[in-house]
Amino acid sequence: MSLAFDEYGRPFIIVEEQESKSRLKGIDALKANIAAGLSVARTLRTSLGPRGMDKMLQSPDGDITVTNDGATILEQMDVEHQVAKLMVSLSKSQDDEIGDGTTGVVVLAGALLEEASKLLDRGVHPTRIAEGFEAACEVCMPRLEAIADTVDITTNGHEELVQTAMTTLNSKIVHRMKRELADICVEAVLAVADLERRDVNLDLIKLDGKAGGKLEETKLVQGIVIDKDFSHPQMPKRVEDAKICILTCPFEPPKPKTKHKLDIDTVEQYTQMQEAEAAYFRDMVAAVKSSGANLVICQWGFDDEANHLLLKSELPAVRWVGGVELELIALATGGRIIPRFSEISASKLGKAGVVRELSFGTTHEHVIVLEGCAASKAVTIYVRGGNSMVVEEAKRSIHDALCVVRNLIRDSRIVYGGGAAEIACSLAVTEAAEAVTGVAQYAMRGFADALDSVAMALAENAGLQPIDTVTAVKAAQVASASPQLGIDCLGLGTNDMKAQNVREALASKQQQLLHATQMVRMLLKIDDVISRDEDP
Repeated sequence: MSLAFDEYGRPFIIVEEQESKSRLKGIDALKANIAAGLSVARTLRTSLGPRGMDKMLQSPDGDITVTNDGATILEQMDVEHQVAKLMVSLSKSQDDEIGDGTTGVVVLAGALLEEASKLLDRGVHPTRIAEGFEAACEVCMPRLEAIADTVDITTNGHEELVQTAMTTLNSKIVHRMKRELADICVEAVLAVADLERRDVNLDLIKLDGKAGGKLEETKLVQGIVIDKDFSHPQMPKRVEDAKICILTCPFEPPKPKTKHKLDIDTVEQYTQMQEAEAAYFRDMVAAVKSSGANLVICQWGFDDEANHLLLKSELPAVRWVGGVELELIALATGGRIIPRFSEISASKLGKAGVVRELSFGTTHEHVIVLEGCAASKAVTIYVRGGNSMVVEEAKRSIHDALCVVRNLIRDSRIVYGGGAAEIACSLAVTEAAEAVTGVAQYAMRGFADALDSVAMALAENAGLQPIDTVTAVKAAQVASASPQLGIDCLGLGTNDMKAQNVREALASKQQQLLHATQMVRMLLKIDDVISRDEDP
C-alpha cells in the first residue's frame, strides 16, 4: 500500500493486488473489530467467578483439556481474526505480568467494547470514546488504592496469604481442596522468598505431577523431584552428602561427524574394538570418580556397558534428565552443567544433603528427590490426581495461586473480590462523570456500565438475577459507604466480601483495568482494515 496524489494535490491510496483484497473503512471497520473481540469475550464470560463453567478443548492431535483458566482457553482456541488474536495476547500479557485475572481482563475488555459499540451507534466519535475511557480509568486507579487494605503477611501463621490464595482456588476445579492447596502454595513461596527484598523467584518452585492416586496426596517436597529412577536397579536408592556431576555429554565413545563404516572380519578385530570401547568408558568413569563425585545426572542416555561400569565403580547415575530440570538442579545445588568429560572438576560439582528414590503406587512408579540443596531452597509441589486432565488443571490452578502469593509479598495491599472493587470503581466513575462537560461524560458512564457488567457476569454465573442483584449491592454500597460489599456467589448469606474472606491483590485488579482500557483504546483507533481474501 502506498500514498499518491492526483493532479489537484489530493492524496489517494494505491493498494497492490486490489482485486484479491477486501477492505473495510470507517464505522464498518470499527464494528467488525468490536464484533470479533466480543465473540472471544463472550466465550470466557461464562467462566468468570467461583460458579463459572469449564471449557473442554480438543487439540488437532485429539488431546483433551478441561479448564476454566482464561489464558489456557484462549491459548488453545483456534482463532483466525486478527482482533481475536489481540484478545488472546491481552490475556497472555495479564498472565505473564500478574499470573491471575486472565478471565476477568478479557471479560472487562469485552464489556468496554460493547459499551463503545452503543456509543458509536449514538454518533460519538471513536477518539472521544477512547479519551473518555482513559479518563475513567484514571479515576479508578486512586479509587482502588483508597479502598485497598494493607495486610500483614507475617502474622497468624501467614493466614492473610492463605485466604487470598484460597480466593484464587475457589473458582477452580480443585476448590474442594482449596485450604490444603493454599497452605502448600504459601509454604512453597515462603521457602524461596527473599522477604528483605520482597521478591520471589518462582523458577525455584517446580510444579510436577503424575496421574494416579488422589488429589489429597498432593504434597510439598523440600527439594527437587525428578520423574526418573536410577539407571541400574542394583544401584543404591539413597545417597547421603551427594556431590553431583551434572553432564550434558553422553556416556558413549565419540562418533565421527561424517558418515562412517567399520568392517570387522575377525574375532580379534571385534575384541580390539570391544576393548577400545571399554577403555573409553573406563576413562569417562575415572574422570567422574577422580573429581570426588558420588552421583551422576546426565541429560543423555548410556548403554549397558557404561551402566555396568558405573555400577561396578559404585557411582549411582540418573539418565535422560530434561534440560529445564538440569538447569534447576544446577541452580539449586550450586553445580555447573558440564558439556565435556575433559572439563570435569571438583569445583563444578553440585551438593545436596541427600538424594533418594521414592516408590509409590505400583512398583514401577519411582521418582528421585534431591533434598538439602546447597545453593538455594528449591522446592517441588508434586501433584497427584485421578487422571492426567485433573493433574494438569490442578497444576494450572496452583500456578495462579503461587503468583497471587508472590504478588502479595511484593505489594501487600488487597481489594475485595466478588465484584466489590468493580462496583466501587463504577460508583466513583459515575460521580466523576457529573463534573465533566461534553461528550466525554457519555464515554465515562459507558465505562461505569462496563464495570457493572463484570459484576453482572458473576451474578449470572452464580444463578442469581443479575440486574436485581447488582442494583441492590450498588445501593447498599452507596448507603453504607462500604466498598467491600459484593456479589454473594456462594450463597453464604452475606454480601460482605471481607467477612467471606474473598480477596484479590490490588496489583492484579489495577493491571486488569489498565490492560483492558489500553486494548480497547487501540481497537477504537483502527478505521481501515485491508485483508487478503482467501483463495477459493
